[in-house]
Order: sequence, then C-alpha cells, then structure tokens
Amino acid sequence: MRITDEIFQVGGGGLTSPEDAAIYLIYFDGHGALVDAGCGWSQNRLLENIKACGIPLRHIEYLLITHCHYDHTGGVLGLREQTGCKLIAHELDAHFLEEGDDTVTAAKWYGASLKPITIDRKLVQSRERLFLGQRVIEAIHVPGHSPGSVVYLTESQGLRVLFAQDVHGPLDESLLSNEKDYLRSLELLLSLDADILCEGHFGIYRGKEEVQDFIRSFM
Repeated sequence: MRITDEIFQVGGGGLTSPEDAAIYLIYFDGHGALVDAGCGWSQNRLLENIKACGIPLRHIEYLLITHCHYDHTGGVLGLREQTGCKLIAHELDAHFLEEGDDTVTAAKWYGASLKPITIDRKLVQSRERLFLGQRVIEAIHVPGHSPGSVVYLTESQGLRVLFAQDVHGPLDESLLSNEKDYLRSLELLLSLDADILCEGHFGIYRGKEEVQDFIRSFM
C-alpha cells in the first residue's frame, strides 16, 4: 500500500499474517529501510510485497525496530538473513531482544519463543539522527509502552511522516510499561506536528488534525 511515492506499507493486517503489527518500507534514492518485522510467520509474503514495490531486497540497509514486542520483532532474524540489513533499536529494549526474553517481548502472548537477536546499533540518546543515503530519519525515544520504545520521523514529498507503532499502548506490568512515561511520550508525539502517522495496529492517519486527534484519544 502506497503512503507516499517513497513510503509503503508492506506488512500487517491483510498484507501478511493477521498477528503482525504493521511493517513499513522507506525507500530514498536507492536506499531502503524497514520499520519493524512482524512475527515472521508470513515472511515469504512480506518479501514478495517488498519486491512488488520494485525494490530489490539487497537495497534494504536497515531494520528500524520501534520496540521489542514479538509482533514487531519475531521476523527480525529472517529479514536480516534475506537482506543483510543492520538492526537498530534503543538500548533499553535491545537488552530483552539479545537475551531472548519471552516475557518482556510478549512472545508468550503469541505462544512463541524469541531467539536471541544481536542489535547492530543501539540508540542511547533521546533523539538521534540516522542517514538513509543522503536523507535523514530521526529516532526519538518515547518510553511508556515499553522502556525503549522509539518512533521514527522523516520527510517525504514535503510531508512529515511519523512511524509511531504502538501509540495506543497497551500498558502491562509484564511488559515493564510505565503510565507516567507513556503520557509524557504522547505529549511529545503531539509536538512533532506530523502530517502522516503510520501506526502499528490502527492504520494510517493523514493530515495534522487527524493525527493529533488520534494521539489525544489515548491521553
């Protein structure tokens, strides 16, 4: 599903397995990145969707992990094997991925077990710039749903596009969620003034007003 001429949804919902959170593809001037990886149960279909966008798998340079939960990370190892991409995640969630923690990653919720994942770049700052070719993607730490939740902000065709996968939560003690952090993070998301919000389970929101209304509905 085309979001802009440079950004596509290639997984989640009816595109891959119904258990998958949304998977997004960013493609700037021959340089590609994926946002999240789903559970990995429909990986062949995901790879075909990427190819259907006219993008060779070898052009996928990064996998931008929003947080450690299994519906976003179960397919990480398979995607790295198929594309050779580097994995990026916040250090506070990377720990649970590298240990293969089935509780904090919610793998148990899916009747699954997460194999340990080595993260290539661990984000440590509240905001960090990543470069995809000559273009910038900003990684912004938004704790609450998980300790190391991250959103990614970039610009495409003059629009500010925000990949904020689990704006809606949920908050759960076993996931190490924190309500105060979550509410502060929602305030931060409002301040980013996005034109398009690409969410993990509730679809794509277009227009600043629609984006802000969606975020405010969880405050």
